[in-house]
Amino acid sequence: MNTCIIGIGSNINAPSNIKKMLGILGQKATIIQVSSFVKTSPIGIKSQPDFTNGAVKVETELPKKDLIEYLKQIEDILGRDRSAPKFGPRTMDLDIVIWNGKIVDKDYYTRDFLQRSVDELS
Repeated sequence: MNTCIIGIGSNINAPSNIKKMLGILGQKATIIQVSSFVKTSPIGIKSQPDFTNGAVKVETELPKKDLIEYLKQIEDILGRDRSAPKFGPRTMDLDIVIWNGKIVDKDYYTRDFLQRSVDELS
């Protein structure tokens, strides 16, 4: 069994999309705990709505590679536009931050909101 913490970000219909995402994620992972959520200013492209960010701790039998693919599928189901600019608005952004106790996303070190969300679940 693998334990991981996934960073969550959305600035398009965030409350609805986060709720839907958790429902879909729960089909292939056991949700252990969800962090509190915070509003953050956009990084890169400033002329867009603030993001809602948080994290979710899960257990899954999926290998890391398969979980990454599943997270991309969830983003797609929720309407993520992959042709949009990298730091543009999005319905859902999901990234594995901690995998079996190890930090695997360098953004953890540079984004205070991500550190706080992850640390809340550790």
